[in-house]
Amino acid sequence: MKRIIALLFLCAMIWNCSSDSSDSGQDGAPINQDGQGGSLATFTLKGDYLYVVDQFDLNVFQLNDVLEPVFVNKVAVGFDIETLFGYKDYLYIGSTTGMFIYSLNNPEFPTKLSRVQHFTACDPVVANDTHAFVTLHSDTFCGNDINLLEIYDVRDVTNPILISSRNLIFPRGLGLFGNYLIVCDDEIKVFDVSDPKQSKLVNSIDRQAFDVIISDNLLIAIGETGLFQYKLDPSEGGISFTELSSIQI
Repeated sequence: MKRIIALLFLCAMIWNCSSDSSDSGQDGAPINQDGQGGSLATFTLKGDYLYVVDQFDLNVFQLNDVLEPVFVNKVAVGFDIETLFGYKDYLYIGSTTGMFIYSLNNPEFPTKLSRVQHFTACDPVVANDTHAFVTLHSDTFCGNDINLLEIYDVRDVTNPILISSRNLIFPRGLGLFGNYLIVCDDEIKVFDVSDPKQSKLVNSIDRQAFDVIISDNLLIAIGETGLFQYKLDPSEGGISFTELSSIQI
């Protein structure tokens, strides 16, 4: 199962990069060539570099020749590192005990900017310009019975501030679609986070999944039983979902 999941994440990231390299946006400017993965991913593509976390370290590979990646650096992060999310010039790293933010001003030498600590729990994270969104869930390997959505103000990336926390059932992967946060809980839930201090549940999909990948208006939900694609359309008071396809696993 883990190999299948890794393959799906890798295919999604490669598909995004290959389509970006030949397409341009509505204004004719090149589309961002970074890869797009889910919040449970352990690797991310940023420009000509691949970043991969293992249990302790952040590993940097240079991809000038994609057929011959070159290992260039290893950065010690901490213990029980789980997830990696890239946003602009930052890497958000989730561990069982907290969230780390690293700068990519020098892409071969990521620099730690800050760390926030929390109770021992499994910890995926996504972010935008102003806020980072973290789910904490109970698990045999992660310790506590805490199931929370936490929102941090990261306008000062050197000093993240927890501004909101709400109880959920068993939250895992998550993704952002504009002002909406999509969270894999006991179902796929949609929260309006236009006011991050007061997130509001606005609608949901009756589907169990453990992570999502969002690219433009496409949602890819990954669960124990398969992969499901939805078209996302903002609607009054939430998002409407149109199922496009499914692959049973």
